[in-house]
Amino acid sequence: MILTVNGETVDCAVDRLAALLTALDFEGDWLATAVNGELVHREERAAHPLRPGDRIEVLSPMQGG
Repeated sequence: MILTVNGETVDCAVDRLAALLTALDFEGDWLATAVNGELVHREERAAHPLRPGDRIEVLSPMQGG
């Protein structure tokens, strides 16, 4: 399935957001995720379906001054 992850095209054989994060080595409960501009909470990632063409954003908090 062709998806866009953080602006880059990815071809991945997964159908759930949590599986995509694992396949792309995104780890940590602290990640923020959105699919097609809609926030997907950590508790919902395992059940959240993906469809061809979805746009996924994976963000991590930054610290600094």
